[in-house]
Amino acid sequence: MLSALARLIQQLSRASIALVLGLALMLTACSGDAEARLSGDFVEDTVAVSRNLLEVIDLPQDAENHAEVEAEARALINDYMSRYRPQPRVNGLASFTTMQTALNSLAGHYASYANRPLPEALHDRLAKELSKAEKSAVRGN
Repeated sequence: MLSALARLIQQLSRASIALVLGLALMLTACSGDAEARLSGDFVEDTVAVSRNLLEVIDLPQDAENHAEVEAEARALINDYMSRYRPQPRVNGLASFTTMQTALNSLAGHYASYANRPLPEALHDRLAKELSKAEKSAVRGN
């Protein structure tokens, strides 16, 4: 009788641990971090991401919060691309293609040359592409 009670307690404790871990994973996955950054409206998000990244690339390399800003920019790039790349209604737009080119360039620089400042030529090209993508998205193409 005592061994049966011990097995029952052991099974219940395993089930409760599994339940708690499952809930923790579900809550973590649905934390809404990407949702806080992106609204779900392509035009709105493109304008917001473009303006945010324009501020990021203008930030001096020796700024105090440069590492945090860069990490936030990387997360924003990932959120934007993961939200809009799979959407066929957006994927073919010129604004998305231009934005994707700019985001890939910036993400590539961050991945390969994290400790180096943004080269002037890349900075100018990114500023031009981000502004072009923003204007194009507002126009609807």
